[in-house]
Amino acid sequence: MQTLLNKVKAIVGTAHVLTDGDLSAWTQDWRKRTQGKALAVVRPASTDEVAQVVKACADHVTQHPNCGLSIVPQGGNTGLVVGSTPDESGQQIVLSLQRLNAVRAVDGANLTMTVEAGCILQAVQARAESAGFLFPLSLAAEGSCTIGGNLGTNAGGTQVLRFGNARDLCLGLEVVTPQGDVWQGLSGLRKDNTGYDLKDLYVGAEGTLGIITAATLKLYPQPKAQLTAWAGVPSIDAAVRLLGLAHQYLGANLTGFEMMGQFSLSLVAKHFDALRVPLYQHSAFCVLLENADSESEDHARAQFESLLEAALDLGCVLDAVVAENLTQAKTLWQIRESIPLAQALEGLNIKHDISVPVSSMAAFVASTDALLAQAIPGVRLVNFGHLGDGNLHYNVQAPEGQDAAVFLREQEPRVNALVFDSVMAHGGSISAEHGVGSLKVAHLTHYKSPVALATMRAIKLALDPQNLMNPGRVVRPASPS
Repeated sequence: MQTLLNKVKAIVGTAHVLTDGDLSAWTQDWRKRTQGKALAVVRPASTDEVAQVVKACADHVTQHPNCGLSIVPQGGNTGLVVGSTPDESGQQIVLSLQRLNAVRAVDGANLTMTVEAGCILQAVQARAESAGFLFPLSLAAEGSCTIGGNLGTNAGGTQVLRFGNARDLCLGLEVVTPQGDVWQGLSGLRKDNTGYDLKDLYVGAEGTLGIITAATLKLYPQPKAQLTAWAGVPSIDAAVRLLGLAHQYLGANLTGFEMMGQFSLSLVAKHFDALRVPLYQHSAFCVLLENADSESEDHARAQFESLLEAALDLGCVLDAVVAENLTQAKTLWQIRESIPLAQALEGLNIKHDISVPVSSMAAFVASTDALLAQAIPGVRLVNFGHLGDGNLHYNVQAPEGQDAAVFLREQEPRVNALVFDSVMAHGGSISAEHGVGSLKVAHLTHYKSPVALATMRAIKLALDPQNLMNPGRVVRPASPS
């Protein structure tokens, strides 16, 4: 492998091929569940360098087919399903895209922005805002996650209800193929019917089909006003009815609709006492709504008041507050975003990122809560997420006083099976926005259509016959019969 590493050093510079010292920033996943070992961490600074590195690796595998070499593309390494860190073989190159961080163009007339894969999401949001536009992808890790990773996992976030997932915000891509070629697909076109949509193939593929190096993204006009409301509701059924009213009263102005269970909010109150969590003590669930208005703040506030008055009259809201200013709105969103941190402080837990039809959400939670309570007396459930688009983070905490590490080790397979079976029974998906990675890849055999899996394997084999790109993630080869 030393000959290969020498070639890579000649391409990107010796300082950007890391083999010694503490590499945990690249080799350990964000949740610290796994620690891999890399042959090297390679940090190219351009698409051409990425292509040359991939070509060198592909040539090496051709010459040494049993060497075990592969490439793990990596952005901000903030993923939750162990999809961007190396395994323990020491034969994988972590290809970090963080140095590809230029904004190549902002086209105001076309409402597009072309950026490189290593751009931090928050920096993209800020650049769009400075040009007078909105880039609406928003999630908790936006200060450290990258656009390449967002697209590789088809990230969701808090504004999917209005603007869609990362896939919906992308018009074109630049991709390095497993052979080291570059597909220049950075189109800003909204209409282009000239064959298969390759862009949609790479978005959500988690680096298993090629390496995204740049993207052309959609921009939107900045809203004239953006108001936030917090409502206490007696049940998930009531939250679903409130969502229907919000669609009716706010229309396309409804950009966010988050639901949080009472226990999840109690953890925020417990571990972040500086945050004053409203209404949760007397409400089974709370809902956070965002109204982005294109007219004025007065119009937005009048819409909210009409909505909440109707909801109170119908009994689907117990009480509500509307943020009076930006500071209050940010505090309400901070409470929502602090739930995962509070849960982590409470102890190790079993995370689920599932989706079911909004109309099935109440039935799913009621039946799954009951099954878990019966199977594990005292189990604590941290339910929160993006009710507006049917995505729930259905997390399972050990009973109080029980060793969390032991609980995780002994109960995770059982809990996963119970939750995933219930998800499928309610017409849902076991992965809504976090991806598959290596944590969920084995589950797809049981929960994904055999026809779909066969098609995915055929695509992987056709595009990456050497299995060079992020092997063992998203889809595995078929088992020998």
